[in-house]
Amino acid sequence: MVTAVVTALVVIIAILVAVAGASIRVLREYERAVVFRLGRMMNTKGPGLVLLVPAIDRMVRVSLRTVTLNVPPQDVITRDNVPVRVDAVVYFRVIDPNCAVVAVESYLKATSQIAQTTLRSVLGKADLDALLSEREQLNEELQKIIDDQTEPWGIKVTTVEIKDVGIPQNMQRAMARQAEAERERRAKIINAEGEFQASQRLAEAADVISKNPTTIQLRYLQTLSEIGINQNSTVVFPLPMDLIPRLMKATDPGPAEAPPAELTKGNGTAAPLLDPARQGEVADR
Repeated sequence: MVTAVVTALVVIIAILVAVAGASIRVLREYERAVVFRLGRMMNTKGPGLVLLVPAIDRMVRVSLRTVTLNVPPQDVITRDNVPVRVDAVVYFRVIDPNCAVVAVESYLKATSQIAQTTLRSVLGKADLDALLSEREQLNEELQKIIDDQTEPWGIKVTTVEIKDVGIPQNMQRAMARQAEAERERRAKIINAEGEFQASQRLAEAADVISKNPTTIQLRYLQTLSEIGINQNSTVVFPLPMDLIPRLMKATDPGPAEAPPAELTKGNGTAAPLLDPARQGEVADR
């Protein structure tokens, strides 16, 4: 008799423990419970201790933490017909546990598929240059579109980031050549601009020096001083350009003396002029 009573008590205790285990749930701070009672959704419960009616209530746990969803690499053809391979990452969280459970079968899978299709459609409308240089605008556009589509599911998409853009090798070489040509063009423009500015400064300096001739002599002496600082075996002696015309005038012998005036004879031939005394003797003869 005692053995039967003990056995019954053990069975009852086991049943109570099983019922308690089936009816008591403990939820963490970031978790919520969507409870269904006989198929009807009840109010969201949690966090903390949640009591359920055994065999009647069914609970679904939903995490409210931000989920990091890696979008698989997608093959995209840009608007300028360049094939690229793009992958991204999506950050979202559940803001309405009831909609996340009732409105969609699996919000994780649905959000992943929406992110993939939106990534292909949005990036297919952009040029390659925009894809490489305007990522912030594309990220904002992707975030807005995905968030609008997942809002009925109780999902809030906070951030969408394009991680990597894979470009074919031949396109990379073409872009490298283009960048090299662009840098050469900029170098030539900068060089020409520097020469133009230097010529303007030299013209201004020449105007200043021309007002005072002593300035060029001082500049000449300064150049000699700079040459003397360096201990070189060869000395270059600069010669001012304004001295060259003076030296040329000093070494010029001048115009040749004109020959004496000539007399014209009757036959039309020229004869040298004579002194007045000689002219008298010629007349006497």
